[in-house]
Amino acid sequence: MTDMRDREKAFENKFAHDEELKFKSMARRNKLLGLWAAELLGKTGDEAEAYAKTVVIADLEEAGDEDVYRKVRADFDAAGIDKSEHQLRSKMLELLGIAVEQIQNS
Repeated sequence: MTDMRDREKAFENKFAHDEELKFKSMARRNKLLGLWAAELLGKTGDEAEAYAKTVVIADLEEAGDEDVYRKVRADFDAAGIDKSEHQLRSKMLELLGIAVEQIQNS
């Protein structure tokens, strides 16, 4: 029985660790996306950092990426920035890869 409990505990620990990495990676991706979008919106310095935070916070609205996509899409549309859905979603995917790498290397 002890072996089974140890195994169960190991699985629980791995699951918790994986979920934490996923959360951190998504938050990092959203910040990187916010900084990228801020640059396109003409924001720099503290204003860019503040905008990036709004993108991170937007991810708390619902599960998945749609809330983040809608936030950046709406801001681009309001500013007249011409980025297609494909371009924006590709950038989100690219930045997720960078975020995962950064989290794993930190």
